Amino acid sequence: MMAVRRDRPYCNANFLVDLGDGVDPRASAAGFAEVLFPAFVVGAAGAGPHAGRGAVEAEAGADAAMLPFVAGASAAGTGERLILKRGVTGALDLYAWWHKARRGKAPQRRTVQVHLLAEDQATVVFTWRFRHARPVSLSYAPLRATDGGVLIETLELEFSSVEIA
Repeated sequence: MMAVRRDRPYCNANFLVDLGDGVDPRASAAGFAEVLFPAFVVGAAGAGPHAGRGAVEAEAGADAAMLPFVAGASAAGTGERLILKRGVTGALDLYAWWHKARRGKAPQRRTVQVHLLAEDQATVVFTWRFRHARPVSLSYAPLRATDGGVLIETLELEFSSVEIA
C-alpha cells in the first residue's frame, strides 16, 4: 500500500490501529481514540539501536538516506514512544500483552500499524508501520465520581524502526 496523495490535507479523525495480534483492526476492542507519534529523529546520541555511536556518522560516500535512525530520540538521548489511547471496554488484550512483558515472558514483538483512512472510512491512504513493538507501560486515567467521562487506558510501545507508506 502506497500513500494516496491529494491537494487537500486529510483529517486526523479517521484511523485504525492494527496491533499485529490477528484481531481485526475494525473490531471494537481495537478501536483507539488517540495515537501520539514520537518525533522521528536521525542519529541522536545515546538512544535506540545505535546508542554509543555518538553523533550521526556517515560512512565515506554514504547516502543521507542511509544514516542511522533512532526512534523518537531527542538531543538529550531520551527515547519517545508510540502512545495509544482507547476507552476501557473490559477487553484485557492490552493488559495481557503488557503483563507478559512485565513478567519477563518475552512475548513476541509485533509489527503495529496505524492506518490513516480517507473520509469514506474504508480507503487506507497512509500507513505508519512500527517494527518489533513491545509494551513498556500501561496506565489508566483517574476514576472521578463527579466527572462521568470515558475511562481511558493508555499503552506505550517501544519499537525498533518505523516505515511510512
